[in-house]
Amino acid sequence: MGCYSRAVAVGDWIFVSNTAGRHPETGEIPEEVREQTVQVFANIQRALRAVGAGLADVLVARIFVQEPKDVPVVMGVVGETFRGIRPAATVTCPPLGGTIYKVEIEVTALRGASAMTVETVTV
Repeated sequence: MGCYSRAVAVGDWIFVSNTAGRHPETGEIPEEVREQTVQVFANIQRALRAVGAGLADVLVARIFVQEPKDVPVVMGVVGETFRGIRPAATVTCPPLGGTIYKVEIEVTALRGASAMTVETVTV
């Protein structure tokens, strides 16, 4: 088994590893892609809180969806979660670590970014 950290904070930069929808206490993974995505964000939020940050500090998100047909559902949850935050994001559909995983998300955050003036550009 590999060795990794859920989150690594270096100064104010926070790197949250690719996160699946497994509940941290029960170990259960919801069957439905929407519920998995909600749990992914709960897991990410938990990791960010552990280092004094939150979802509003996320600047970059990388979203991995096992099946292309599930992208609209996943992105619906992403949109709800990041409404008003609008991190730079990449969505791709590679094979994940197992077929039970329908979505995994990795984020990079800057502690305190939510209180800073952030310029977003849409081209």
